[in-house]
Amino acid sequence: MPIHTALWTVNAQPKQLVQSRLDSEKLLEDMILASPRILSDEWMLIGQQEDTGYGGRIDLLAIAPDGSLVLIELKRDRTPREVVAQALDYASWVMDLTADQINAIYRRFKPGQDLGEDFRSRFGAALDEDMLNQSHQIVIVAASLDASTERIVSYLNGRQIPINVLCFQVFGHNSEQFLSRAWLLDPIQTQSNASTEATQQQEPWNGEFYCSFGDGVSRSWEDAVQFGFICGGGGSWYSKTLQLLNPGDRVWINIPGSGYVGVGYVTGHALPASDFTVPTPEGDKPVLEVAKRGSYHVEYLDDPEKGEYFVPMKWLQTVPAGQAVREIGFFGNQNTICKPVAAKWRATVDRLKARFPGFDR
Repeated sequence: MPIHTALWTVNAQPKQLVQSRLDSEKLLEDMILASPRILSDEWMLIGQQEDTGYGGRIDLLAIAPDGSLVLIELKRDRTPREVVAQALDYASWVMDLTADQINAIYRRFKPGQDLGEDFRSRFGAALDEDMLNQSHQIVIVAASLDASTERIVSYLNGRQIPINVLCFQVFGHNSEQFLSRAWLLDPIQTQSNASTEATQQQEPWNGEFYCSFGDGVSRSWEDAVQFGFICGGGGSWYSKTLQLLNPGDRVWINIPGSGYVGVGYVTGHALPASDFTVPTPEGDKPVLEVAKRGSYHVEYLDDPEKGEYFVPMKWLQTVPAGQAVREIGFFGNQNTICKPVAAKWRATVDRLKARFPGFDR
Protein backbone atom coordinates (compact mmCIF):
# COMPACT_ATOMS: atom_id res chain seq x y z
CA MET A 1 0.00 0.00 0.00
CA PRO A 2 1.23 3.58 -0.61
CA ILE A 3 3.58 4.89 2.07
CA HIS A 4 2.27 7.55 4.42
CA THR A 5 3.90 8.90 7.56
CA ALA A 6 2.42 10.99 10.37
CA LEU A 7 4.38 12.70 13.14
CA TRP A 8 3.39 14.04 16.55
CA THR A 9 5.22 16.04 19.18
CA VAL A 10 6.00 14.08 22.35
CA ASN A 11 4.48 15.75 25.43
CA ALA A 12 1.40 15.65 27.63
CA GLN A 13 -0.66 17.16 24.82
CA PRO A 14 0.67 15.61 21.59
CA LYS A 15 0.30 17.78 18.53
CA GLN A 16 0.30 16.39 15.03
CA LEU A 17 2.81 18.05 12.72
CA VAL A 18 1.43 19.50 9.54
CA GLN A 19 2.69 18.01 6.31
CA SER A 20 4.63 20.55 4.29
CA ARG A 21 6.82 20.51 1.21
CA LEU A 22 10.28 21.61 0.18
CA ASP A 23 10.64 24.71 -1.96
CA SER A 24 12.08 22.53 -4.72
CA GLU A 25 13.44 19.03 -5.34
CA LYS A 26 16.75 20.76 -6.13
CA LEU A 27 16.88 21.58 -2.40
CA LEU A 28 16.51 17.87 -1.61
CA GLU A 29 19.34 17.05 -4.02
CA ASP A 30 21.52 19.70 -2.36
CA MET A 31 20.68 18.28 1.06
CA ILE A 32 21.68 14.78 -0.09
CA LEU A 33 24.97 16.09 -1.45
CA ALA A 34 25.67 17.85 1.84
CA SER A 35 24.66 14.82 3.93
CA PRO A 36 24.59 11.55 1.93
CA ARG A 37 23.39 9.69 5.05
CA ILE A 38 19.94 11.03 4.20
CA LEU A 39 19.97 8.28 1.56
CA SER A 40 22.21 5.68 3.17
CA ASP A 41 25.17 5.52 5.49
CA GLU A 42 26.50 2.64 3.36
CA TRP A 43 27.11 4.39 0.04
CA MET A 44 29.59 6.96 -1.26
CA LEU A 45 28.40 9.49 -3.83
CA ILE A 46 30.58 9.52 -6.95
CA GLY A 47 28.60 11.47 -9.56
CA GLN A 48 25.93 14.08 -10.17
CA GLN A 49 23.94 15.07 -13.26
CA GLU A 50 25.86 12.75 -15.57
CA ASP A 51 24.88 12.80 -19.24
CA THR A 52 23.87 9.27 -20.28
CA GLY A 53 23.96 9.97 -23.98
CA TYR A 54 20.35 8.77 -24.09
CA GLY A 55 18.89 12.26 -23.93
CA GLY A 56 18.91 12.53 -20.16
CA ARG A 57 21.02 12.93 -17.04
CA ILE A 58 21.36 10.72 -13.97
CA ASP A 59 20.63 12.77 -10.87
CA LEU A 60 23.11 11.03 -8.57
CA LEU A 61 25.44 8.04 -8.76
CA ALA A 62 26.87 6.23 -5.73
CA ILE A 63 29.11 3.25 -5.04
CA ALA A 64 28.59 0.51 -2.42
CA PRO A 65 31.32 -1.25 -0.41
CA ASP A 66 31.45 -4.14 -2.90
CA GLY A 67 32.08 -1.85 -5.87
CA SER A 68 28.50 -2.09 -7.15
CA LEU A 69 26.88 1.13 -8.36
CA VAL A 70 23.69 2.80 -7.15
CA LEU A 71 21.70 4.88 -9.63
CA ILE A 72 19.63 7.50 -7.76
CA GLU A 73 16.80 9.32 -9.52
CA LEU A 74 14.74 12.14 -8.02
CA LYS A 75 11.16 12.20 -9.23
CA ARG A 76 11.05 15.97 -9.81
CA ASP A 77 8.00 16.80 -11.97
CA ARG A 78 7.72 13.42 -13.66
CA THR A 79 4.96 10.97 -12.88
CA PRO A 80 6.13 7.98 -10.81
CA ARG A 81 5.62 5.56 -13.70
CA GLU A 82 7.66 7.79 -16.03
CA VAL A 83 10.56 7.97 -13.60
CA VAL A 84 10.63 4.16 -13.24
CA ALA A 85 10.84 3.79 -17.03
CA GLN A 86 13.55 6.43 -17.26
CA ALA A 87 15.54 4.90 -14.40
CA LEU A 88 15.50 1.52 -16.17
CA ASP A 89 16.70 3.22 -19.35
CA TYR A 90 19.54 4.90 -17.46
CA ALA A 91 20.41 1.59 -15.77
CA SER A 92 21.19 0.11 -19.17
CA TRP A 93 23.82 2.86 -19.52
CA VAL A 94 25.22 2.33 -16.02
CA MET A 95 25.54 -1.41 -16.66
CA ASP A 96 28.14 -0.87 -19.39
CA LEU A 97 30.32 1.71 -17.61
CA THR A 98 33.99 0.72 -17.55
CA ALA A 99 36.43 1.39 -14.72
CA ASP A 100 37.98 4.26 -16.74
CA GLN A 101 34.56 5.83 -17.32
CA ILE A 102 33.63 5.53 -13.65
CA ASN A 103 36.92 7.14 -12.63
CA ALA A 104 36.25 9.98 -15.08
CA ILE A 105 32.78 10.49 -13.59
CA TYR A 106 34.32 10.77 -10.15
CA ARG A 107 36.94 13.27 -11.31
CA ARG A 108 34.15 15.49 -12.65
CA PHE A 109 32.28 15.12 -9.37
CA LYS A 110 35.34 15.62 -7.13
CA PRO A 111 38.02 17.44 -9.17
CA GLY A 112 41.52 16.57 -8.05
CA GLN A 113 40.34 13.54 -6.04
CA ASP A 114 41.16 9.87 -6.69
CA LEU A 115 38.34 7.32 -6.55
CA GLY A 116 40.56 4.48 -5.34
CA GLU A 117 42.05 6.53 -2.52
CA ASP A 118 38.69 7.95 -1.42
CA PHE A 119 37.07 4.50 -1.60
CA ARG A 120 39.75 3.08 0.71
CA SER A 121 39.35 6.02 3.08
CA ARG A 122 35.56 5.61 3.13
CA PHE A 123 35.28 1.81 3.34
CA GLY A 124 38.65 0.75 4.73
CA ALA A 125 39.39 -1.57 1.79
CA ALA A 126 40.98 -1.35 -1.64
CA LEU A 127 38.71 -0.85 -4.64
CA ASP A 128 39.02 -4.04 -6.66
CA GLU A 129 38.53 -3.01 -10.28
CA ASP A 130 37.60 -6.60 -11.16
CA MET A 131 34.56 -6.19 -8.85
CA LEU A 132 33.78 -2.60 -9.89
CA ASN A 133 30.31 -2.32 -11.44
CA GLN A 134 29.70 -6.06 -11.49
CA SER A 135 26.17 -5.19 -10.41
CA HIS A 136 24.02 -2.15 -9.73
CA GLN A 137 20.76 -1.11 -8.15
CA ILE A 138 18.21 1.62 -8.82
CA VAL A 139 16.81 3.93 -6.15
CA ILE A 140 13.94 6.29 -6.93
CA VAL A 141 13.51 9.20 -4.53
CA ALA A 142 9.94 10.47 -4.36
CA ALA A 143 7.68 12.50 -2.12
CA SER A 144 4.76 10.17 -2.83
CA LEU A 145 4.11 6.74 -4.27
CA ASP A 146 1.05 5.62 -6.19
CA ALA A 147 -0.26 2.06 -6.19
CA SER A 148 0.70 1.48 -9.83
CA THR A 149 4.36 2.32 -9.24
CA GLU A 150 4.41 0.15 -6.13
CA ARG A 151 3.14 -2.79 -8.18
CA ILE A 152 5.75 -2.20 -10.92
CA VAL A 153 8.65 -1.94 -8.47
CA SER A 154 7.50 -5.01 -6.51
CA TYR A 155 7.11 -6.97 -9.75
CA LEU A 156 10.62 -6.07 -10.91
CA ASN A 157 12.11 -7.06 -7.55
CA GLY A 158 10.30 -10.36 -7.76
CA ARG A 159 12.25 -10.92 -10.98
CA GLN A 160 15.52 -9.99 -9.20
CA ILE A 161 15.74 -6.50 -10.74
CA PRO A 162 17.30 -4.48 -7.88
CA ILE A 163 15.05 -1.41 -7.68
CA ASN A 164 13.63 0.37 -4.65
CA VAL A 165 11.80 3.57 -3.76
CA LEU A 166 12.76 5.92 -0.94
CA CYS A 167 9.82 8.09 0.03
CA PHE A 168 10.40 11.43 1.72
CA GLN A 169 7.81 13.49 3.53
CA VAL A 170 8.30 16.98 4.92
CA PHE A 171 6.63 18.28 8.07
CA GLY A 172 6.51 21.79 9.46
CA HIS A 173 6.66 22.77 13.12
CA ASN A 174 6.89 26.40 14.14
CA SER A 175 9.59 27.85 11.85
CA GLU A 176 11.34 24.53 11.17
CA GLN A 177 10.86 21.76 8.66
CA PHE A 178 11.56 18.07 9.29
CA LEU A 179 12.27 15.34 6.77
CA SER A 180 11.17 11.73 7.24
CA ARG A 181 12.02 8.81 4.99
CA ALA A 182 10.70 5.29 4.42
CA TRP A 183 11.76 2.53 2.03
CA LEU A 184 9.11 0.81 -0.05
CA LEU A 185 10.99 -2.50 0.23
CA ASP A 186 13.46 -3.70 2.82
CA PRO A 187 16.87 -2.54 1.48
CA ILE A 188 18.24 -6.02 2.23
CA GLN A 189 16.00 -7.37 -0.56
CA THR A 190 17.37 -4.88 -3.08
CA GLN A 191 20.96 -5.46 -1.93
CA SER A 192 20.44 -9.21 -2.23
CA ASN A 193 19.04 -8.85 -5.75
CA ALA A 194 22.00 -6.64 -6.71
CA SER A 195 24.47 -9.15 -5.30
CA THR A 196 22.96 -12.00 -7.31
CA GLU A 197 22.98 -9.98 -10.52
CA ALA A 198 25.84 -10.95 -12.80
CA THR A 199 27.21 -9.89 -16.12
CA GLN A 200 27.99 -13.51 -16.81
CA GLN A 201 25.49 -16.17 -17.79
CA GLN A 202 23.02 -16.84 -15.00
CA GLU A 203 21.43 -20.07 -13.91
CA PRO A 204 18.99 -21.07 -11.16
CA TRP A 205 20.39 -20.65 -7.66
CA ASN A 206 21.77 -23.99 -6.42
CA GLY A 207 20.64 -23.52 -2.80
CA GLU A 208 24.18 -22.94 -1.49
CA PHE A 209 24.91 -19.65 0.30
CA TYR A 210 28.13 -17.68 0.00
CA CYS A 211 29.72 -15.83 2.94
CA SER A 212 32.46 -13.20 2.77
CA PHE A 213 34.21 -13.29 6.16
CA GLY A 214 36.58 -10.39 6.81
CA ASP A 215 39.28 -12.01 8.91
CA GLY A 216 41.39 -9.32 10.56
CA VAL A 217 41.22 -6.73 13.31
CA SER A 218 37.41 -6.56 13.42
CA ARG A 219 36.73 -10.30 13.47
CA SER A 220 38.66 -13.55 13.71
CA TRP A 221 38.25 -16.76 11.72
CA GLU A 222 39.90 -18.65 14.61
CA ASP A 223 37.18 -17.37 16.95
CA ALA A 224 34.50 -18.28 14.42
CA VAL A 225 35.77 -21.86 14.17
CA GLN A 226 36.23 -22.27 17.91
CA PHE A 227 32.86 -20.89 18.93
CA GLY A 228 30.76 -21.74 15.86
CA PHE A 229 29.60 -18.54 14.19
CA ILE A 230 29.84 -16.19 11.24
CA CYS A 231 29.33 -12.45 11.66
CA GLY A 232 29.33 -9.03 10.06
CA GLY A 233 29.10 -5.45 11.22
CA GLY A 234 30.40 -1.92 11.06
CA GLY A 235 27.35 -0.85 9.05
CA SER A 236 23.99 -2.27 8.02
CA TRP A 237 25.31 -3.04 4.52
CA TYR A 238 27.63 -5.62 6.12
CA SER A 239 25.22 -7.07 8.68
CA LYS A 240 21.73 -7.07 7.17
CA THR A 241 22.36 -9.78 4.59
CA LEU A 242 22.90 -12.19 7.51
CA GLN A 243 19.10 -12.05 7.82
CA LEU A 244 18.88 -14.07 4.60
CA LEU A 245 20.04 -17.15 6.50
CA ASN A 246 17.75 -19.66 8.19
CA PRO A 247 18.47 -22.81 10.22
CA GLY A 248 19.54 -25.64 7.94
CA ASP A 249 21.07 -23.45 5.23
CA ARG A 250 24.51 -24.54 4.03
CA VAL A 251 27.10 -21.77 3.75
CA TRP A 252 30.54 -21.70 2.14
CA ILE A 253 32.98 -19.27 3.79
CA ASN A 254 35.45 -17.17 1.80
CA ILE A 255 38.07 -14.85 3.28
CA PRO A 256 38.60 -12.13 0.63
CA GLY A 257 42.15 -12.17 -0.66
CA SER A 258 42.86 -15.58 0.89
CA GLY A 259 40.31 -18.15 -0.25
CA TYR A 260 37.67 -20.56 1.01
CA VAL A 261 38.15 -21.78 4.57
CA GLY A 262 35.06 -23.76 5.53
CA VAL A 263 31.52 -24.96 5.13
CA GLY A 264 28.76 -25.42 7.66
CA TYR A 265 25.07 -25.41 8.48
CA VAL A 266 23.19 -22.49 10.02
CA THR A 267 21.67 -23.39 13.40
CA GLY A 268 19.89 -20.15 14.31
CA HIS A 269 19.00 -16.64 13.21
CA ALA A 270 21.15 -13.49 13.22
CA LEU A 271 21.44 -11.75 16.59
CA PRO A 272 23.25 -8.60 17.74
CA ALA A 273 26.45 -9.10 19.71
CA SER A 274 24.76 -8.10 22.97
CA ASP A 275 22.28 -11.02 22.65
CA PHE A 276 24.52 -13.72 21.15
CA THR A 277 25.93 -16.48 23.33
CA VAL A 278 28.26 -19.38 22.51
CA PRO A 279 28.81 -22.74 24.23
CA THR A 280 31.89 -23.12 26.43
CA PRO A 281 32.97 -25.87 28.89
CA GLU A 282 31.52 -23.65 31.62
CA GLY A 283 28.20 -23.23 29.84
CA ASP A 284 26.85 -20.63 27.42
CA LYS A 285 28.57 -17.26 27.64
CA PRO A 286 28.20 -13.91 25.83
CA VAL A 287 30.28 -14.02 22.67
CA LEU A 288 32.19 -10.85 23.49
CA GLU A 289 33.36 -12.33 26.79
CA VAL A 290 35.16 -15.24 25.13
CA ALA A 291 35.87 -14.30 21.51
CA LYS A 292 38.90 -12.09 22.07
CA ARG A 293 40.86 -12.33 18.82
CA GLY A 294 38.75 -9.64 17.11
CA SER A 295 37.17 -6.35 18.19
CA TYR A 296 33.71 -7.14 16.71
CA HIS A 297 32.93 -3.43 16.61
CA VAL A 298 32.39 -3.35 20.35
CA GLU A 299 32.39 0.45 20.12
CA TYR A 300 29.01 0.13 18.34
CA LEU A 301 27.53 -2.38 20.78
CA ASP A 302 24.40 -0.28 21.36
CA ASP A 303 24.06 0.89 17.75
CA PRO A 304 21.61 -1.35 15.81
CA GLU A 305 22.95 -0.08 12.46
CA LYS A 306 26.72 -0.35 13.01
CA GLY A 307 26.92 -3.11 15.61
CA GLU A 308 28.18 -6.65 14.88
CA TYR A 309 25.62 -9.40 14.25
CA PHE A 310 26.27 -13.13 14.66
CA VAL A 311 24.78 -16.30 13.16
CA PRO A 312 25.42 -19.65 14.91
CA MET A 313 26.97 -22.38 12.76
CA LYS A 314 27.60 -26.11 12.90
CA TRP A 315 30.90 -26.55 11.10
CA LEU A 316 31.18 -29.49 8.72
CA GLN A 317 34.78 -28.85 7.74
CA THR A 318 37.17 -25.93 8.18
CA VAL A 319 40.80 -25.11 7.52
CA PRO A 320 43.01 -22.37 9.01
CA ALA A 321 43.16 -19.10 7.08
CA GLY A 322 46.73 -19.93 6.09
CA GLN A 323 45.49 -23.05 4.26
CA ALA A 324 42.60 -21.35 2.44
CA VAL A 325 41.54 -22.96 -0.83
CA ARG A 326 41.91 -20.64 -3.80
CA GLU A 327 41.74 -21.37 -7.51
CA ILE A 328 41.58 -19.26 -10.65
CA GLY A 329 37.96 -18.72 -11.60
CA PHE A 330 36.47 -19.19 -8.12
CA PHE A 331 33.43 -17.06 -7.34
CA GLY A 332 34.01 -14.02 -5.11
CA ASN A 333 31.80 -11.25 -3.74
CA GLN A 334 32.12 -8.61 -1.00
CA ASN A 335 28.59 -9.03 0.39
CA THR A 336 28.62 -10.78 3.75
CA ILE A 337 25.93 -13.20 2.51
CA CYS A 338 24.57 -13.73 -0.98
CA LYS A 339 22.69 -16.28 -3.09
CA PRO A 340 24.82 -16.38 -6.26
CA VAL A 341 23.26 -17.12 -9.63
CA ALA A 342 26.43 -16.58 -11.65
CA ALA A 343 27.25 -19.68 -13.67
CA LYS A 344 30.66 -20.00 -12.04
CA TRP A 345 29.12 -20.33 -8.55
CA ARG A 346 27.95 -23.88 -9.26
CA ALA A 347 31.38 -24.72 -10.70
CA THR A 348 33.01 -23.19 -7.60
CA VAL A 349 30.85 -25.24 -5.24
CA ASP A 350 31.55 -28.43 -7.20
CA ARG A 351 35.28 -27.84 -6.86
CA LEU A 352 34.95 -26.94 -3.18
CA LYS A 353 33.09 -30.17 -2.45
CA ALA A 354 36.10 -32.05 -3.76
CA ARG A 355 38.42 -30.01 -1.54
CA PHE A 356 36.11 -30.19 1.51
CA PRO A 357 34.89 -33.82 1.47
CA GLY A 358 33.20 -33.36 4.85
CA PHE A 359 30.70 -30.89 3.36
CA ASP A 360 27.69 -33.23 3.84
CA ARG A 361 28.37 -34.95 7.12
